[in-house]
Amino acid sequence: MSTSDAVPLGGPRFRTEPARLYREMRRDHGAVVPVTLDGDVPAWLVLGYRELHQVTGDPALFSRDSDLWNQWERIPADWPLLPMIGRRQPSILYTVGERHRQRATMVSNALEAVDPFELRHHAERFADELIDGLCTAGEADLVGQYAMLLPVRVLARLYGFPDEEGPGLVTSLNDMIDGRERALAGQAHLATSMAQLVADREKEPADDVVSRMLADESGFSAEEITQDLMVMMAAGHQPTADWIGNSVRLMLTDDRFAASLFGGRHSVAEAMNEVLWEDTPTQNVAGRWAARDTHLGGRRIRAGDLLLLGLQGANSDPQVRTDASALTGGNHAHFSFGHGEHRCPFPAQEIAEVIARTGIEVVLDRLPDIDLAVSAGSLRRRPSPWLRGLTELPVRFTPVPAL
Repeated sequence: MSTSDAVPLGGPRFRTEPARLYREMRRDHGAVVPVTLDGDVPAWLVLGYRELHQVTGDPALFSRDSDLWNQWERIPADWPLLPMIGRRQPSILYTVGERHRQRATMVSNALEAVDPFELRHHAERFADELIDGLCTAGEADLVGQYAMLLPVRVLARLYGFPDEEGPGLVTSLNDMIDGRERALAGQAHLATSMAQLVADREKEPADDVVSRMLADESGFSAEEITQDLMVMMAAGHQPTADWIGNSVRLMLTDDRFAASLFGGRHSVAEAMNEVLWEDTPTQNVAGRWAARDTHLGGRRIRAGDLLLLGLQGANSDPQVRTDASALTGGNHAHFSFGHGEHRCPFPAQEIAEVIARTGIEVVLDRLPDIDLAVSAGSLRRRPSPWLRGLTELPVRFTPVPAL
């Protein structure tokens, strides 16, 4: 693969104008775009809706087995993207075939057993506690003081963590997912925390997700379950936090959602679904590896090439987005939760939606006259081509007493 005309997968435009950048990529390169990762490492970014459907729907040709990668000899041990594109990690992300299906079943069963009333209760309680900590001030950062804290606190409780470990897990998850200098340290902290929780539950089971995974009879080791829990926590926390932040931003900046700020409920779900189409938290995902030479979107793909899943690019593909209004509202044919056997499990999607929607509704209930404290144009995104979320969301409101 030549990198002479490849697009660097990084830089400020992924933060400031990703939609325009994806349009330019599609115009200049088509549905499958040559890109380079940190260290000038080549890859393909799949932006076409049909092409992405093909890649995610054919696990034999486009494998999740990272050992196939033809670039491993170029990858240093301290490469910051290793937590996202790891080798020989015994997690569900890199397992293929029947063993992957068994692991996916184990994870789905453990999450599906979560009591929906208990889930809603935890989400409301933690959301109220977080609002109590800021509601008397009349101003707050809804990302740093709220959205970035809520999902991990709920998930930690469902998994079995003590509440006091939540802040440390938030920091390590953010460091790992951003893929920068602290990525490996963040991954190490998360791994240590998960391994300790698994060891504790092996000795003393409880009514939580970890204990249910350990009780599964498919024969997975403690290390495998630890790795799967890390994947579940990372995939469940940061995208859900960004789903909250991006949805509240939309509701505060778009007149179509103004009515919901004064007690309406239908627009919350509409805003959340529109975000999944237009401003999805998970923009790009690594990845799939070609099991043999093939063609995709007019490109010649070599065996071992890395293909990155351009979820936001596919969601905005003009070949399928012929009528924008028809693809929002109640339409859920977006790629924001992935597709194929490696998609986000349905119980996990439902948990994320309950946490996000509850978080938004509590904000609107508790802070009914909430408004942006800065201009919409001054809001900034995190510098990541992978996840799209706000660095902060400054708001103001009439101070109210804590509950």
